[in-house]
Formats: sequence, structure tokens, C-alpha cells
Amino acid sequence: MEQAPRVLVVEDDPTISEVVVRYFERDGLDVVAVADGRDAIEEAAKQWPDLVVLDLMLPGIDGLEVCRRLRARAPVPVIMLTARGDEEDRVLGLELGADDYVVKPFSPRELTARVRAVLRRAVAIGVPDGLGVESLDTGRAHIDLPAREVTIDGELAPLTAREFDLLVHLARSPRRAFTREELLERVWGYSLGDTATVTVHVRRLREKIEANPSEPEHLVTVWGVGYRWDP
Repeated sequence: MEQAPRVLVVEDDPTISEVVVRYFERDGLDVVAVADGRDAIEEAAKQWPDLVVLDLMLPGIDGLEVCRRLRARAPVPVIMLTARGDEEDRVLGLELGADDYVVKPFSPRELTARVRAVLRRAVAIGVPDGLGVESLDTGRAHIDLPAREVTIDGELAPLTAREFDLLVHLARSPRRAFTREELLERVWGYSLGDTATVTVHVRRLREKIEANPSEPEHLVTVWGVGYRWDP
């Protein structure tokens, strides 16, 4: 029997936490909930989750610091829960490697759908396609699909799960320009959403794979359209 994905919910509001846990469990997820940042780090250390739903406003260690510490250990997918006015924190969270954010108040059904989309994408990108391709060599990058690892000129690049997904999607269609909306739908799995998420991930990805991120040679901007991968 296939093991259910393990989701760590970090939320200090007991009402929100209870509702989210109930929806996740109803959807067949294995859920653990904690109320502060320190407990989140300890719980993740005991059994590493497949995904973390992380409130930014937490007692003790805040959500951004929790994200930093988790990312320092492994590229676990993270969905942040934020207040409507916390745009600066949302951007900072995305720059730290969070995969997405959901603004409070939110629909538990929407959050559950986003969690499933992130989990599906993380699994699907890492599986070789129907042609049996297990790696991609494009430009300076060697992409090992089963291992979900990227090396740039022989050096391992510390990509997050979503940065890896974005790179693979672009590299599989070299020289094809994608709009931000297309990338949001195909990499994140959302038909609607904030395309700033794509912009932040592109900037972070360039910093890790381009010799000169301010003048990218491979992950280039197509003005008025979006982005493409030039081998």
C-alpha cells in the first residue's frame, strides 16, 4: 500500500490549524500540526515531511527563519500562509525558496488543492518521461532527473524543489518562449495566481546557474512575453 504524503502544518491559531488538518486528513494526507517555529524544526528533524504548510507569523522563531533552517537541510516544498498586507514578507519567503503562498483568509479547499498540486509536480518532474530520458545536458547544466540534481560546469547547484521543476520545464523545450501565466500553470499547477511567484523563482534560478545573473545567457527574458531557455 502506498504511503500517504506527510505534511507538516505550522500554525499558531488553533482554529485555523484544526480546520486545515481536518481537510488534509479527509484528502488522505498524513498530517502533523505544531504551533510554533521551534516545534516545527524539531518535528521535521524527527521525520522529514514531504511538504510544509508554514505560517509566517509565529511565536518564538518566525516562519521566515523556520524556512531558512529547513532549506539549509534539504529542499522540502513549502507553502506559506501570510496576511494580506505582508507583501514584503511574501517576496522574502519566495526568495528563501518557498514554493508558493496562500493569503489569509483562505479557503481550506483551495489550500488542499495547492498542496496536492505541489506534491504531484514534485513527483512528476523527478520521474523520467515516456521516452526513457533520465538526464538532460543543456548549456552548462547537466540535469539528473531521477536524482533531482543539477550540476553547473561539474559543480552541484543548490536548487530548491521548485527551482528544479522550473529549470526542467524550460530545458525540455529549448528556445521556446513561455509566458509567466503558462509557467505558473505548468510548473506550479495553478490556472490562476500571482505571476510574481514566477519572477522571483527565475531571479533565484539565474543566481545559481548563470555565470553573470545580470546578463543571463541561458534563462533569458523574452520582452513582452516571458522566459525561454537557450542551450
